Amino acid sequence: MSGVVAAGHELTARAAEIILREGGNAFDAALGALAAACVVEPVLASLGGGAFLLAQPADGSARVYDCFVQTPIRRRAVSETDFRPIIADFGSAEQEFHVGNGSIATPGVVRGLFAVHRDLGRMPLPELMQPALQYAAEGVIVNNFQAYIFSIISAIYTTSSSAMAIYGKSGRLPREGDTLRQPELADTLETLAIEGERLFYQGEIARAIVTDQQSGGHLGATDLSCYPVEVRRPLELTDYRQAGITTNPPPASGGLLIAFGLRLLESYAGACPAFGSKGHLQRLIRVFELTEEARLQIQARLPEQDGQGLLHSGLVAEYRDRIAGQPPARRGTTHISVMDGEGNVAALSTSNGEGSGYMVPGTGVMLNNMLGEADLNTGGFHQWAENTRMTSMMAPSIIRFPDGRLATLGSGGSNRIRTAMLQVIFNLLDFGMGVDEAVNAPRIHLEQGVLSIEGGFDTRVIEALSDSCRQQDVWDSINLFFGGVHTVLNDGNRFYGAGDPRRGGVCRIVGQ
Repeated sequence: MSGVVAAGHELTARAAEIILREGGNAFDAALGALAAACVVEPVLASLGGGAFLLAQPADGSARVYDCFVQTPIRRRAVSETDFRPIIADFGSAEQEFHVGNGSIATPGVVRGLFAVHRDLGRMPLPELMQPALQYAAEGVIVNNFQAYIFSIISAIYTTSSSAMAIYGKSGRLPREGDTLRQPELADTLETLAIEGERLFYQGEIARAIVTDQQSGGHLGATDLSCYPVEVRRPLELTDYRQAGITTNPPPASGGLLIAFGLRLLESYAGACPAFGSKGHLQRLIRVFELTEEARLQIQARLPEQDGQGLLHSGLVAEYRDRIAGQPPARRGTTHISVMDGEGNVAALSTSNGEGSGYMVPGTGVMLNNMLGEADLNTGGFHQWAENTRMTSMMAPSIIRFPDGRLATLGSGGSNRIRTAMLQVIFNLLDFGMGVDEAVNAPRIHLEQGVLSIEGGFDTRVIEALSDSCRQQDVWDSINLFFGGVHTVLNDGNRFYGAGDPRRGGVCRIVGQ
């Protein structure tokens, strides 16, 4: 089958390409690529994490499969919890995360994989797993980007003997050019494909997790056995620049914040100033300021499960009014975008946080550290509501252009997801850029009063922004800090795509 895929690794994209060539649809390809990412992008993807799939079947309505992590049913006392801080070093910035058994939320990737396959898959699951199984058993060469992200979160892996037993080589983490073999993970993938999800949620793997969670963790057998995949109606923004945007709805917050930012951008009259100009960047900075300010208000209302209501409520009007009259003014995540020749669209974002450091014995699977993510625990650590789907910045999205073109995109990058994706959407719709140009263009990010500026902007413009934001962090070049927006597009005749180079992005077009 013809199609296109953009993903964060050559072999992740290759897995999807193989499945499309063998007659699988976009959803088969996305699932096969997800399994492959768990092997070749182990810092960013894991069977022990969470995910969202935005699915647009050619013959049906769009839906979101929410298989993100769930908070445990009961909370252990803080004094009894294994919960330790580590520092992730991005080079130009640092960020604190927490790991240990007490940082683990109920994983949803495995159950989500099986749910999507039942509803939308075409090929047998063992065939979809085959590329990933082969990568794990035979080994893969660690590329520069994967070696880099291993170095960023080395504190997690080097303090975990079970992780070092799998990822360590002569007492160190993998470097570029090393071969990484994961035979235990190969066995796990093969057994799951044969025995089904019960193995992970009620069988041998579940029993191992529950036993080890007795040492400072929160999860019990019921957390795993009762974990639900939620199928949700997407959030729709129907008229931004005459385009339609479909994205991840609450309780995830990323899609809502992107839509909120686009609504604010609409408040500016006239054409946008030239890309990279002072006026362009001031416009983005102002929207980012107000979106950041609104974030806690929006997240406080997420239990209403009504993103549409929020977008059309007084909340947007309040912040729009504050734009009127103004002068022109980090978590491990990966994404897979797939389209096929039949018109099916799959946008899949997945995350393991940075990983908890805990490897399920004999499986090659590291569980997540989502309870140790400050971005996901805005009320403070150990304050989470029990048995509740956690929020996320992940925002797999689809754009319907006024001329009939269709694009799908998503990103990693923790709090930077919302600003990275908003800028790519802005580049596509307001500047009329092609996919490659829109993804590769330099970005900015504003958070807690600090304006991070990616390399590539005119230094004179950056200097002129001091009146807009005095505290600046200027980067020398593009960096994974600013997300990884893997994007594909179909114009009705041809496929196009761009894997974001900030996160090892690769695009493959099939049958064209």
